[in-house]
Amino acid sequence: MSAAGGRAASAPLVGGAGEPTMFELSAPGRRAAQLRATTVAARAIEEMIPAAHRRLDDLETADLAERDLVGHFTRLSARQYSVDLGAYPLGSCTMKYNPKVADEVAALSGLAHVHPAAPASLTQGWLELLVTLEERLCAITGMAAATLQPAAGAAGELTGLLLIRAYHRARGDERRRVLIPDSAHGTNPASVTLSGYEVTTVPSNERGLVDLVALEERLGPDVAGIMLTNPNTLGLFEEEIEQIAALVHGVGGLLYYDGANLNAILGRARPGDMGFDVVHMNLHKTFATPHGGGGPGAGPVAVGASLAAFLPGPRAVRAGDGFAWATPERSIGRVHGWHGNALVLARALAYIEIHGGEGLRAVAEHAVLNANWLRRRLADVLPAAYERPCMHECVLTASALKEATGVRALDVAKSLLDEGFHAPTVYFPLVVEEALMVEPTETESAETVEALAQALERIVARAHEDPAALHEAPRTTPVGRVDEARAARHLVTTEDAARRNGLR
Repeated sequence: MSAAGGRAASAPLVGGAGEPTMFELSAPGRRAAQLRATTVAARAIEEMIPAAHRRLDDLETADLAERDLVGHFTRLSARQYSVDLGAYPLGSCTMKYNPKVADEVAALSGLAHVHPAAPASLTQGWLELLVTLEERLCAITGMAAATLQPAAGAAGELTGLLLIRAYHRARGDERRRVLIPDSAHGTNPASVTLSGYEVTTVPSNERGLVDLVALEERLGPDVAGIMLTNPNTLGLFEEEIEQIAALVHGVGGLLYYDGANLNAILGRARPGDMGFDVVHMNLHKTFATPHGGGGPGAGPVAVGASLAAFLPGPRAVRAGDGFAWATPERSIGRVHGWHGNALVLARALAYIEIHGGEGLRAVAEHAVLNANWLRRRLADVLPAAYERPCMHECVLTASALKEATGVRALDVAKSLLDEGFHAPTVYFPLVVEEALMVEPTETESAETVEALAQALERIVARAHEDPAALHEAPRTTPVGRVDEARAARHLVTTEDAARRNGLR
């Protein structure tokens, strides 16, 4: 594994020897690029950059030949699990395979090479794309208008809450509370706090739905609204959504729809028809952009007609025979530089146009079918937290397994890595003990979902035979069981920090 001048590597793709860092591969004087000579005279760095802006110490860099550099990152990429490699049943994240044609659309030079500052007269194609996407999203959700600026779901949440605040303030109504179910996404209470409101939690009932009695007890004239997703975070459809809407609207509050689970109802139900006033959508989950690994994302927010005047601006709009930028009359202002993550928006429109209405409906139907099939298939080994039909994801519980063997949901998830599958979400929602949140998505075949079920059955069987082995999983991955608590408390983000901490 070593050679003169640096550490060589021809590492296996999984398991075995670790991959060296770039610094370990480094050899003085090696370069991955050559710059041709020019007639431009050389200038000292001191002439170009003031002393106040120059480093006081030398920047440590790795010297690698192109071959070693490409090999290093290619080996790392081969060790990285992705939606293109296999099933990714990460509940609440909709980690489905994304069609490559959407990537091809986003790579078109007429889209990718346009500067956002270009005037509307030179970007009519882009503006038409944005207007068309907004119209499609409003048709899908049953809303009147939308902003495409928010760059992710959490940004969409904050934008939606700021719109609710602006709406109430315009009416001279300073409200202070937002209601959130106890099963909600963790970003919901954070967004409420950032927007200046206070959080009031509403408990779930024995069926995993919003407790209407508890909801009524928490309502009052100071309630600005309620944040819900439907189906909810337990993967269950809020069957009494019309009653919830009537109760909240009855005290002057608004309904906010967290679009994390929109994949479950495409073409079958619309938040606007349920009574929601504000809807955010995770385009990177539902509409074709690779999700995870840090982005990119997009979280457009659609609203009913009464909130359209408050939307962020500028927005692309139809203007005569063409398109232009316009800012709504009472706009809350920008929530993102320029016009959002534009190429994510292009992917989303491509996905919608390719599928059409019937295709989007089939997406939801197959997602729900896969989740319910898996829920029933695993009923004897990992039962559902709520024994009733689910939507696009099923929340299983390993509480009985833990009591019988000491094997926890975390051990099951880690062991699934050894079976060649990505792990599901664990310990969420918090209202379910030893939760395993599984979302197989519509892009997984019946054979793949069956293979996932068999893998979980094997893991449960091993838990009864040799529980200690599961506590040490995974064993076949490049990195074994990590100390997640320590990693969360003592985050090491850079190579030099790792060396300072004695980790290299």
